[in-house]
This record gives sequence, structure tokens and C-alpha cells, in this order.
Amino acid sequence: MKKHFPALVLFFFCFGSALAQAPKIVYTEPERDDSRRTEFEIIGRINGNFLVYKNNRNEHDIAVYDNEMKLKDRVKMDASDRWINVDFVPYSDYAYMVYQYQKRSVVYCMGVKLDGNGKQVGNPIELDTTHIGFAANNKVYTTIFSDDKKKIMIFKINNRNQRNFLFTTFLFSSQMELLGKNRLPLAMEERNDFFTDFLLSNEGDFIFGKFKRVSNSDLISNLMMVLKAPDAIDFSVKEVDTRKLILDELKVKVDNSNKRILVSALYYRQRRGNIEGLYSLLWDKTNNVKLSDSVTVFSDDLRSIAKSSDANKRMAFNDYFIKNIVIRKDGGFLVVGESLYSTSRGNTFNRWNYLNGGSPWMSPLDYYWSPMYSSPWSMPWNRYGSAGGTRYYAENIMVLSFNKEGGLEWSNVIDKSQYDDETDNMISFSTMNTGSEIHFLFNQYERRKLILNDQSLNSEGKIIRTPTLKNLDKGYEFMPRFAKQVSSRQIIVPCLYRNYLCFAKIDF
Repeated sequence: MKKHFPALVLFFFCFGSALAQAPKIVYTEPERDDSRRTEFEIIGRINGNFLVYKNNRNEHDIAVYDNEMKLKDRVKMDASDRWINVDFVPYSDYAYMVYQYQKRSVVYCMGVKLDGNGKQVGNPIELDTTHIGFAANNKVYTTIFSDDKKKIMIFKINNRNQRNFLFTTFLFSSQMELLGKNRLPLAMEERNDFFTDFLLSNEGDFIFGKFKRVSNSDLISNLMMVLKAPDAIDFSVKEVDTRKLILDELKVKVDNSNKRILVSALYYRQRRGNIEGLYSLLWDKTNNVKLSDSVTVFSDDLRSIAKSSDANKRMAFNDYFIKNIVIRKDGGFLVVGESLYSTSRGNTFNRWNYLNGGSPWMSPLDYYWSPMYSSPWSMPWNRYGSAGGTRYYAENIMVLSFNKEGGLEWSNVIDKSQYDDETDNMISFSTMNTGSEIHFLFNQYERRKLILNDQSLNSEGKIIRTPTLKNLDKGYEFMPRFAKQVSSRQIIVPCLYRNYLCFAKIDF
């Protein structure tokens, strides 16, 4: 792949040099109750065991696996009342489970501590209740936590007054001690007001963006940065000058080392035009003011390697979406994007359909979708398949590296071509950060079979194609985009074996 503006930079962690070894893969055995429709969440590595939450028709269990992914125990959770949502905050030797259920007209938010064997430590604690007056399956509370996991926040939004949303926030320590509770109003002047992702800094700052979409179109305007310090009783709302650019979906990330907030978005010059480049905003978290912003215009060379074989160069990025932002300790950052689209009965479903057709990022209410129950692509795709003759595509991956000031250092594209019919389970990718390089795991067709591939990117932007992973010939079909990194060199990847849900652990 072609590389631009090479520079010697280190990724934000460095675990030292290691001998090159082929990754080792071990699998769980299929369990009768676990099918492709089982809802799950990979909790993490707790006291040497690997914990996975599973929900089968409101039967909630914690599966406990040893280092060889042998099932040690399957702990049944007491869910006499129907659970609406479950979230986890994992640590090295314990995890917190935050769950919600409705009883009559009241939604209860509960918290309980789990040990490394998936067992409850003490009794569940009632964190809050909400009277809603009707039966609902949508979650009321959202759980977020800081990068260092020393701060946890649970919040809810009362939107009965469409022009004045009422936030209720609960800030906890890593021991689930309540540090503060606040009720904060936020003016919503227009029906077309929307939110970005909600984030929590290591200091306990509650951070998100608020913006407008003009007439429910793709045009983002009036971006506001919203911040609540831990001891504040009101939101601090500041307007952002975005140079009158037409911005696409906004991605927000906290740079805790430098006490900054990063906002990135693809942009274009005119409505229904072509993607021109990337807009990046650096925001001072402490003073809630703009530090700087920059515009990176995509070059013709980058467009040539980013486009699919049959795409016009000017349209090369029209199907790209930002998937992830990686912050380096020196303040630099990586922006990772992927080409995603679908076709249905001969019609292409692309960026414009997503933006005008109810994509989950477009509404503050849609934020309350859990990754377990909806596609983590931030797209309205069906995790378990559809009946509309739909083919899903996930193609090239773009990686851009920027310095602390937001200047482009290098860019590269990982070439891939994926598609699947009626489901998007097996396509797209996951990342594994080992410190010295970032691995991209994704399926590719080889001899009409999906084979898990591993390509890595080093600190200079060079792509390293590793040999085909060993131990892949067991009939397991990987779902890499649902994978989760559980340690510095281990990742858990869900997979299917004859329609049974299983999990594979990969050691790098």
C-alpha cells in the first residue's frame, strides 16, 4: 500500500519488543442453549478467567471459561423480573453489572459486583428508580465509564418537555461509591437537535456534543460542546465555529493525558456532494474552549488506493464512515474509517439513505441502543438477518495518523473486499492494540470459504501482512466486529459453529 508523510511515532502504549510468534487460537465447545440468536457481551478477563454474559429468551447467565476456553461454570442470574438492559464495567479482579427491569410502572436500576467466577459479591444495590407509567422495553439508564475506570456514571434523560431535556446523573467511584448526583436541564431549541456519543473523562467530566441537522438532512450546523465538571451543578455549553463546513457524522474522543477533547468528522463542500476530507477539532477540556481545528483534504493518491475497483476517484470516500479514534500519549491520534454500504433488490443503500432514513446516531433517544441488541456500526442493519434480499458490503479500511497539533503525518489503506447476504455478522473488522502495532482482524473469502485474516500497522504506517492464522480449519465462522480485546495481547472473538454460538481466544 502507498504511504504518505512518514514519521517516526510510537503508539500510546508500548509493551516492549517481542519475538514474532504465530497467534494461538483456542475455542469454546458449543453449548446446546446458545444459538445465533443468543444475546451476549464479552465482559473480560477477571482473575484469570474469561467471563461472557449470555441471554437466551430472558434467561441470563454468566459463562466462566479458563485459559484454554474450557467451560468452568455457567452461573444463572436471578432475573425473576424481565430485564430491559445489562451493562458491565470490568476490572482485573472484579466487575460491576448494572441492569434495569420494570415492575408495574417503575423502572429499577440495580448494581451488583461480580467476582472472577461470575458469582455475585453481596446483594444487588438499588441505584435509582423511574416512574414511567407504561410498559416499555427501551432502557432508561445509560452507563459510561472513564478510560482508567476510576469513574463510572449512570444517567437518564427525561425528554417529556421537547424543548428542555432534564438529565439526572450519578457519578460513582471504582468501588461504586456515590460521588455526586445532579439534575441538569438542557435547552433543546429545535426538533432537529441531536447528540453525539456521551463520554466520561478520567476526572469525571461528563462530555458530549449537541448539534442540529437542517430539515433532517445531512447538513450539521450549530455544533455545541457540552461539559459538566464533577462538582458543577449546570452544563457549560459553548458554540463551536466549524468554518461553515458541511460535516458528516461526528466522532468524539477524550484525550485524558493532555486534558483535551477531539472531535473528527468527514466533510464535503456542498449537499449531496463528494467527501472532500477530514475535519478535526481540538478542545480544551479544562476551560471548555476551542484550542484549534484543521482540515485535511484527501489527496488524489489517497483516493486512488481508497476507492473500490469500479468507483470514480472523486467518489472514493462517499461510502466511508469513521469507525474509531485512537489517542496516543503524546497527543497525536489515529482516525480509522471503513467503506460500508448495502444493496437491496438492485437498489444501493448508501450514506444518503443512512442520514435521511433514521440512522441511530441521528436522535438523542436512539442513543439508548446497547451494542448487544443493535449493530455497533451505528447503522440500521439487522444483526440476525433480514428478509429484504439485502447484501451488505464492508470494503477498504483507511487509517490516518495526526500529530498533537492535528497535522497529518501519514495515511494508508488496508485493502479488503467483504460482502454477505441477509446478515452483516461476518463482515467488517476488529482491532487489537499490542502497543508497537495495531492488528486488524477480518474475514476474507479464500476458495469460497471465509478465512480470518490478520494485517497489522506499525508506528510508521507500514502494513504488515501476517501469514494465515493457524488452527482455523475447525468449521468455526468468525464474527470479528463483535470481538473484544481483554488484555495487552489477548482478544476474544465470537464465532458460529453449526449455528451454535461459540468464542475463540487469540493470543498474540
